Amino acid sequence: MIDLDPTIPAELAPLSWLIGLWEGSGVVNYAIGAETRHLEFGQRLSFTHDGLPYLNYTSYTWLLDAEQTPHASETGYWRLSRPASDGDQGPALLPGVGERIFTTATAVETLRTDDGAFSIEVSLVHPRGVSELYLGQVKGPRIDLATDAVLRTSTAKEYAAATRMYGLVESHLLWAWDIAALGQDLRTHASGRLARGE
Repeated sequence: MIDLDPTIPAELAPLSWLIGLWEGSGVVNYAIGAETRHLEFGQRLSFTHDGLPYLNYTSYTWLLDAEQTPHASETGYWRLSRPASDGDQGPALLPGVGERIFTTATAVETLRTDDGAFSIEVSLVHPRGVSELYLGQVKGPRIDLATDAVLRTSTAKEYAAATRMYGLVESHLLWAWDIAALGQDLRTHASGRLARGE
């Protein structure tokens, strides 16, 4: 059972089951030619909100070795995909002008697709020079994402595309991530199973 916080913005209702701290473990199993890179890691993942109509996201992983060696992190924002209105903040620090449109459950329902899902946009940034823009859908406790754009600095490793899936199964957050990187086509990369933290 998910307890919905009545203070969250209406636009976050379809994503509200993600809100909180999640902890667990996962595995990387990525084939590069005849070699397979395999490792196990711990993960702490957080979805929060600050009263605005998007989720703040952070993920931190560490190797499950004797030293608990820090491994990777990413941060970003998750939101419903919908037309911008004059009442929305931005660009940059500019305030909105006029009324915000999607502030009630009734207004948010108008964003539901014909198949009962909501379209979403996810922006993620990795500290080693990669930024990803995902487009996808949330339908109940399942999210499917695919990159629409990947940006890399000149110093980043080759990374071309990705898909991600998140799902709530028996109170656990399960996820899977496929990538096209290091000259390989899109293929299985990593997955994890997380439980709600304190």
